[in-house]
Amino acid sequence: MAKFSYQHESILLLLLLILSATIGWFNPAFFGPGNLLSILKSCAIPGILALGTLLVLLSGNIDISFPAIAAASMYVTCKLALSAPWLDQMTLLVLLSATIGCLLGLANGVLVHCFNLPALIVTLGTGSLIRGGLLAFVGTRIVANLPSSMIAFSKATLFPIQDAGGQSTGLAISVVIYFVLALVTHLLLMRTMLGRGIYALGGAPESARRIGFPILGIQFFIYSFVGLLAGIAGILHASTVRNANPFDLAGLELTVIAAVVLGGTSITGGRGSVLGVMLGVALLVVLGNSLILLGLPSHWHQVASGLALILGTGLTAWRSRKGQSERGV
Repeated sequence: MAKFSYQHESILLLLLLILSATIGWFNPAFFGPGNLLSILKSCAIPGILALGTLLVLLSGNIDISFPAIAAASMYVTCKLALSAPWLDQMTLLVLLSATIGCLLGLANGVLVHCFNLPALIVTLGTGSLIRGGLLAFVGTRIVANLPSSMIAFSKATLFPIQDAGGQSTGLAISVVIYFVLALVTHLLLMRTMLGRGIYALGGAPESARRIGFPILGIQFFIYSFVGLLAGIAGILHASTVRNANPFDLAGLELTVIAAVVLGGTSITGGRGSVLGVMLGVALLVVLGNSLILLGLPSHWHQVASGLALILGTGLTAWRSRKGQSERGV
């Protein structure tokens, strides 16, 4: 697994460097500090969602409800904050949104494990249920007057610099949160028994049960963790765009899953890494940025995501078959 991961990540890094160099050759502004910081900021939200998707795919399942969970968590949190001024602190808002997302994710875990239902069908259903319930019972209006702490958070940056136009820019706090969550997820997978159980569940579920891994607890944790990350991503997204739109993030699951698979995560489970996911997200974001610089319409971004998903799945399957043939399997 380590050898595969290293080789795949090396290929991704090389592709990312070649793509960046090519774009920079045609448009030197690509390597400007402002643009590079903007690319990092664009990686934060899909990157956080991709970390949760990584865990689900590693376990041999799939979750497509996380955009709905993210939208519901951030919208409900913003509505509650506006009705309760004492909640107007970014730390409290993040914790509240993460808690809502965690509970919604846990519901997925209960349905998948306790009722032995396919994860794809469950999350397809819960995603529709969450969005429908949000629109029917909570509201459909865009919340434009966000809590003041969210507005202040969206403006806060680290290491401020001035770009070529004289405007001040810097590293967004959401990027720092993304990197911290990536590190936590990496340590969880590589240094804990829980992480080993997640890999084992996706690689050989029956063997994982016989060894004694707590399958119930692992699955509950995975879906709760996905929901928690979705809640965090949702509130950060609302702060970034400075409004809470219940229709936001719809359709993002294709891009996120494509990035995770492109990063070397096996769609059948048991293989993948945080670094690969981060490189996959960066590659898709840079590719999208290049399409914008070329002036292509936004629907070409979906074409690029679809091609990346096919390419990532095909490359993973090819390397898996190659590894089996080398072992004489």
